[in-house]
Amino acid sequence: MNDSEASSRGSGWRQHRHALVQRLSALPPTVRGLLWTTLAGAQFVLLNALMRLLSQQIDVFQTQFLRYLTALLLILPLAWHHGLAHYRPKQIGGQFWRGGVHTAGLCLWFIALPRISLADTTAIGFTTPLFIMIGAYVVFKEPMRWERWVATGVGFAGVLIVVGPKLTGSAGLYNLVMLASAPLFAASFLITKALTRTESNGVILLWQSLTITVFSLPLALLHWQWPSAAQWAGFALCGLLGSLAHYCLTRSFRVADISATQSMKFLDLVWSALLGWALFADVPTQSTLIGGAVICAATIWVARRESRGAVAAAGVQNGAR
Repeated sequence: MNDSEASSRGSGWRQHRHALVQRLSALPPTVRGLLWTTLAGAQFVLLNALMRLLSQQIDVFQTQFLRYLTALLLILPLAWHHGLAHYRPKQIGGQFWRGGVHTAGLCLWFIALPRISLADTTAIGFTTPLFIMIGAYVVFKEPMRWERWVATGVGFAGVLIVVGPKLTGSAGLYNLVMLASAPLFAASFLITKALTRTESNGVILLWQSLTITVFSLPLALLHWQWPSAAQWAGFALCGLLGSLAHYCLTRSFRVADISATQSMKFLDLVWSALLGWALFADVPTQSTLIGGAVICAATIWVARRESRGAVAAAGVQNGAR
């Protein structure tokens, strides 16, 4: 291939990318928020699977620390390149509050992670949207249309179908520990939503990794063991996946109501069940399959309702002009 052909192909790729960006930008904000949430969810499922593998080999609190340390090490060169002044937060207190609350949720989450299946981990995490929706209504006065409540209620019913039969024995205790992390994560995401009003996505992402790394270090040192080269590579991948997932999540919070995007998270159960079967031989139970079908139905329904509602609102606005 000569230089002219390479230049032509490069120009064609840039044109296609520009056209795709324009097409996505033309979508209603709620639909874009749902897409960002879906992308974040797929990355979080991959991250959770990898973290479960690593937490079975290394102390859970050290795993938590290294996951955010590697994310910080990946972000710092970008921050240095663009200038550290651009990453100085306007609300330093909010950054540390967010990091502290998220660290507390992570401690509970990592304690339970190696001891329950990936699908159950994801399903229990679906209680977080309930706390988020209530918090968004109370704190941000976001409108709570009936479709959002119905979709969340039906989705949560699907979660109960999945998790209910498993809340017995020793595994039931860890399911409850995982469940206790949900309101803490919800509080963290609500703080993030508030920070998007004054902080850029890059600032939020950098200070999340920095504060959680600092708060996680003391517990990590209690049972420290030096990771192998393969484990370091795994943590580096975790840092990349986690940073990308939180970036997508922050973008969704910026373009749409946080309550409007939460129903799409229920699709994560499908990905986690498939990945758990492939990596850990966790065969999905009948309750997982039935619950997953209920969750998917609720997700598809609310996505269609939100899309139609956004289009109708845009038509009314255009007519008013």
